[in-house]
Amino acid sequence: MTITLSRLYDDYATATQAMHELEAAGIPSSDVSIVASNADSWYSSKGTAPASKYDRDRSGLDDRAEGAATGAGIGASVGGVAGLLAGLGMLAIPGIGPVVAAGWLASTAAVAAAGGLAGGILGALTEAGMSEEDAHVYAEGVRRGGTILTVRVPDGERARVEAVLNRSAVNISERGMAYRKSGWSSFDPNAPAYTSDQVRRERELYRRNAA
Repeated sequence: MTITLSRLYDDYATATQAMHELEAAGIPSSDVSIVASNADSWYSSKGTAPASKYDRDRSGLDDRAEGAATGAGIGASVGGVAGLLAGLGMLAIPGIGPVVAAGWLASTAAVAAAGGLAGGILGALTEAGMSEEDAHVYAEGVRRGGTILTVRVPDGERARVEAVLNRSAVNISERGMAYRKSGWSSFDPNAPAYTSDQVRRERELYRRNAA
């Protein structure tokens, strides 16, 4: 039996690292999908990153370049994530705004959005087997600058894949409670998209809390 596992990450760079670890563990790229907020315009409409660095780990190198290099090295042996990342494309989701996405979940979200279904992303996540309650938190997480990574794996691989996914993922229960304490109740596809400044403040908030 195949199951679907999803995790939320606070930024694209962290999710991409998890993708590379999944590839190293032998997970095919065809079973991986990514939907990332582009509220801070890290990805341009032409498929290229802006000139400014995205240096989350403060290594002095752009995380996207590091990720591309890692993907190229791993892709040479098993192929996959590098190709998936090369296939990233822009998508507008009601209530979230512009996202950068690739893979089967992105295709489902695009169809749902085009059909006017509950924010596009909600329909895609629930169709993938996620509870409606969790889907609202995941969708709100992307609205606030996050990235969803979703993987389809045989049930027997669940523990091994979850160990990879969980390393840097958001605790979805805790994040949902934090949202609700601030007055949030559910994802609203009619809500305004977050600005880059709002996304930056949101990420800083959770980094401080994690410190």
